[in-house]
Amino acid sequence: MMLPRDYLKETPSQTGGPYVHIGMMPNLFDINGVIPEDLGGDIVLEGVKGERITIKGRIVDGGGNPVFDCVVELWQADANGIYNSPMEHRSGADPKCIGWGRQSADDNGEFAFETIKPGPVPAPGGGLMAPHVTLWIVARGINIGLQTRMYFSDEEAANAKDPILGKARMIGRDGTMIGKRDGDIVTFDIYLQGENETVFLDI
Repeated sequence: MMLPRDYLKETPSQTGGPYVHIGMMPNLFDINGVIPEDLGGDIVLEGVKGERITIKGRIVDGGGNPVFDCVVELWQADANGIYNSPMEHRSGADPKCIGWGRQSADDNGEFAFETIKPGPVPAPGGGLMAPHVTLWIVARGINIGLQTRMYFSDEEAANAKDPILGKARMIGRDGTMIGKRDGDIVTFDIYLQGENETVFLDI
């Protein structure tokens, strides 16, 4: 029996190849002439409002090895919790806060983003979510990009009320989503598998 013609099958997924990080950031790897500059270099511009921070960390695989051939993207709101996005229905976004950045991990699996600490954003159904950034990871062997959030260790009261962290807390995994803040440095290591596996979100 034939399927109805209005039924569209999902295209089979494919594993990202070993050069996905080079294809997404060719200039970083001295492949010039493809695009003028790699996208996502600046999350914030000069004159941005808010507290300057550096978010840094490592991507680690299930064997404890650094993942060097991956790309990490960061998405965030501005210091007032407003996104610089066409989908944002509130006005007043800081034009100096792009709110998106992209980095390729180095040979040690390390990445770093120069940005500002975001403000709390509205939660579905009312209330506020704790300040956080969203991170998206893609690499060789990952069929679908992995998405997680990084919350801030200096926001204990807000973190205690956050609905996403609350779900992770129910299974004792909320600590995998907390970045450790020390001055203007926030450290957040991402474990793809294993005992310390980071909580990834199914969106």
